[in-house]
Amino acid sequence: MKTVRISLNSIDKVKSFVNDITKFDNDFDLVSRRYVIDAKSIMGIFSLDLSKPIELNIHAEDDIDEILSVLAPYIIDD
Repeated sequence: MKTVRISLNSIDKVKSFVNDITKFDNDFDLVSRRYVIDAKSIMGIFSLDLSKPIELNIHAEDDIDEILSVLAPYIIDD
């Protein structure tokens, strides 16, 4: 599992993020405080506080480099 911090601070970003990760068969979880939701659920994402960065847990072994390159526009560095 790999964890990265992402920013989804607009409706368009959320839509494109969900479209990007649904291309993969892996599981993705978004963690915001005590809430953990399926990152492929657009309704679940909108239930989170999107004004702050969110942790994304990527449950993958083999495709991690490809996944990270697709998610690069959303990943933030601290």
